[in-house]
Amino acid sequence: MESPTLLNVSMVSKSFRGLKALTDVSLHIAEKEIVGLIGPNGAGKTTLFNLISGYFQPDKGRIEFQGESLVGLKPHKICRLGLARTFQIVRPFGHLTVLENVAVGAFNRTGSATAAERKAWEILEFIRLKHKALEPAFSLTTPDRKRLELGRALATDPKLLLLDEVMAGLNPTEKEEVIGLVRQIRDKGVAVLIIEHAMRVIMGLSDRISVLNYGECICEGDKDTVCTDPRVIQAYLGNANDVTKRG
Repeated sequence: MESPTLLNVSMVSKSFRGLKALTDVSLHIAEKEIVGLIGPNGAGKTTLFNLISGYFQPDKGRIEFQGESLVGLKPHKICRLGLARTFQIVRPFGHLTVLENVAVGAFNRTGSATAAERKAWEILEFIRLKHKALEPAFSLTTPDRKRLELGRALATDPKLLLLDEVMAGLNPTEKEEVIGLVRQIRDKGVAVLIIEHAMRVIMGLSDRISVLNYGECICEGDKDTVCTDPRVIQAYLGNANDVTKRG
């Protein structure tokens, strides 16, 4: 039995000053599913994230979350519906503590400072940053800032989490740790849409993969379908034998 559809993106297009960033892109995500989104630089991946999360509005097409249209909604309202995201460039509130940064996200669900702090402690334990809870965010290393970004998004209590290159800049050991966290997030019932250039990560983590190229979705399916599709090989992978070697 298939899980209910959580997110449905249908025939979405977006242009900036006449330059087409996305053309008729469709995508769907079911509950508790991990979907990988890949493509060359400039393919439109982050633009799609910005459309889904309300930072941009599509020129045409539908974006629905749990059957409700997201088009025209502000990012904070979309977040309150249960859709959260991380950003490729991590910008914590540097002079707030790690705990306070995560608590900011928790205020999405509560007006109580006590409840927000309690939620923040729970999240920090989950992402293994509890030992740095009272340190200022600016003092964190890049890997820990990535974890903090993930923690802030989780504190909003999402049903769908959009991860934009959350593993960029991490070494292999650090990537494995974050992969483990993403799997645990899914096990808690949260669906994930993840942009990632490390092919080993995407292939090993995703239930399905969508491939963008020049703003168009050129392939969608499981890793075997994607690895053997001639359009994907030409546009992104270069050589079918390189699929599991990159990253």
